[in-house]
Amino acid sequence: MEQAFVVVTGGAPPHRGVTARLPADRFVIAADSGLDHARRLGLRVDLLVGDLDSVSSAGLAAAENEGVPIERHPTVKDAIDTELALEAAVVRGAQRIVVVTGGGDRLDQVLAGLLVLVHPMVRDAVVEAWIGEAYVRALRGPARAELDGLAGDYVSLVPLQGTAAGIVTDGLRYPLRAEPLHAGSSRGISNEFLGGPACVSVERGALLIVVPYALGGPS
Repeated sequence: MEQAFVVVTGGAPPHRGVTARLPADRFVIAADSGLDHARRLGLRVDLLVGDLDSVSSAGLAAAENEGVPIERHPTVKDAIDTELALEAAVVRGAQRIVVVTGGGDRLDQVLAGLLVLVHPMVRDAVVEAWIGEAYVRALRGPARAELDGLAGDYVSLVPLQGTAAGIVTDGLRYPLRAEPLHAGSSRGISNEFLGGPACVSVERGALLIVVPYALGGPS
């Protein structure tokens, strides 16, 4: 199995329960203050990326002392640190990328962090994310994803970048049969697992599959 690239971002601290869900064979990339979050989660960081304007001085000093490679970018730049970290993963041949974040209070950063999950540069990789308690799987058609959930657990399908077309679902309470979901529509929100394996496929467009309470919370 291919090594996974785990990208830990800045913002709010990730859910502590996420560590048990991460692949054992991993290359950890910290995006700026994601370094501090990774250290609190007990993750060994293999690469630090970003303009380093929010990482703690103690965390940065420890990384330098440990010999962690650092890709420092200018503060004035055209991409958020999460995008730079994803690019670093792609350059290293990533076939699976798992983003770990707690979200945050900067709505613009949160939105940009979601959009970058379907960036064209990662189209050839399996892209997942743990955002707080939520699990997210990104799809760019044609693509297919399998996932599990308990009966009654929520799962939502959120189209990005226009219409996601030719969506087929199995194992969900409200099925789609080669149907579209249009950006801006809430039709795909609050579907439910029937219990056991489920499958979502999309022919064209970009889609996020969101399991909002994957690490706990209401069912």
